[in-house]
Amino acid sequence: MGAPIQREQRSLFGEILDWMLAPLLLLWPMSVALTWLVAQSIANHPYDRELGELLRTLARQVAAQPAAGAPAQRQRFEHAAAQLLRPDDVDSLFFQVADAQGAVLAGDTDLPPPPDAPDNPGELHFRDATIGDEAVRVAYLWVPMASAGQPLALVQLAETLGKRSRLATEIIKGVILPQFVILPLAVLLVWFALVRGIRPLSELQRRIRLRESSDLSPIEDRHVPEEVAPLVASINDLLARLDQSIAAQRHFLADAAHQLKTPLAGLRTQAELAACELASGQGDRRSLEHSLQQIALSSQRAAHTVNQLLAMARAEDKEQALRREPVDLAAVTREAVRDFVPLALERRIDLGFEGPEAGGVPLLAGQPVLVRELVRNLIDNALQYTPAGGTVTARVTPDPFGQVIVLQVEDSGPGIPAHERDLVFQAFYRGQGTLVDGSGLGLAIVQEIAKAHDAEVSVTDAHPPRPGRPASPPGALFTVRFPLGGAMP
Repeated sequence: MGAPIQREQRSLFGEILDWMLAPLLLLWPMSVALTWLVAQSIANHPYDRELGELLRTLARQVAAQPAAGAPAQRQRFEHAAAQLLRPDDVDSLFFQVADAQGAVLAGDTDLPPPPDAPDNPGELHFRDATIGDEAVRVAYLWVPMASAGQPLALVQLAETLGKRSRLATEIIKGVILPQFVILPLAVLLVWFALVRGIRPLSELQRRIRLRESSDLSPIEDRHVPEEVAPLVASINDLLARLDQSIAAQRHFLADAAHQLKTPLAGLRTQAELAACELASGQGDRRSLEHSLQQIALSSQRAAHTVNQLLAMARAEDKEQALRREPVDLAAVTREAVRDFVPLALERRIDLGFEGPEAGGVPLLAGQPVLVRELVRNLIDNALQYTPAGGTVTARVTPDPFGQVIVLQVEDSGPGIPAHERDLVFQAFYRGQGTLVDGSGLGLAIVQEIAKAHDAEVSVTDAHPPRPGRPASPPGALFTVRFPLGGAMP
């Protein structure tokens, strides 16, 4: 497999700046286009008004002509129109008079007819058209003729767009040119605003960097922006949990050192005693054998404590707990009981297993090493506290409702008082008045492994007292319920 692709870190400042400037840069061309359209409309209004007045004056002259189509009258009319429609230095004017059938009575023949049919006489209309390759603005209306044979005549007046384009260009310059100054200023102001807005984050970063590595006190959030306050609260919560975790580790290390101190001190004492006896020549075989037995016992205790510490570390390793495999809880329990049979025989304890055959319960999705350690610690704890002649039973029970897989370890020992049942799962806790040799880690390991598997651990009396029943040790019944959601069919 190739190396994982690392995501490039993104700048919050740059991302906010992009999201603020990108719409601005996209809207600016739209603003230019809309300004152009508005400028064209504004430029048309005064020139359309002037063009319409000229057209009405021309239309009155047309209406006064008795026969606009006669050559003499047409010549006089075109001369009068030429006097009226004097061209300027920028634009050219074109006029046309046509009858209702479209025949040109006077004026320019190149001016195209309007697209609509004759309507109310005297109503002014405007449209855009072209004469040759030149765009023009056309004003037209229908006027009644004095001649009975020509009831209506079309009068059109066209003007080129030079003055309109010039005015529209001046309007656009007046609007767009200031934007070339305003836009860079807006970008600069946005940049300064973001720098000022993100300054509290930079200050918070500086305060965190200046902290000592051992300082886990909460971060002061009085001067933190409201939007950053939840982040600071989350960091403070993390610091509090880290402080608790480190304190628990320190306490654990102190207790572990204390637990190892006793067997190591005994080991050293017995070794020094044996060495002195050998050096003085006064030691006999029996005393040397006793010293060696004590050395072996102390080393065994130290090794057991170290093994328990390693098991505790494995139970707290979250990454290892996530590497789950199918585990047959009944087979693991049966194997653990078989391994403890020699110790049970040595202590004259009846150790047994109750449960289905292989495949009788669903396979548990768990970490095999941790599940085996949980079972062994429960059985070992039961054997430690059960007197000679007692019984210890480990059983795996399939749940009839299909919700959990149940592991139980029952003994006939002195039991655990109700007020100590929560304390026994703490590391290095030893029951009051107990004389059993141990490190106090076994049940703490059970609790950690159960948590890693989302299981529930409880302890009750194995034989609760009943009226009319002879008093006997209540014993202890440890029950571990593994949820079926973490099991495999």
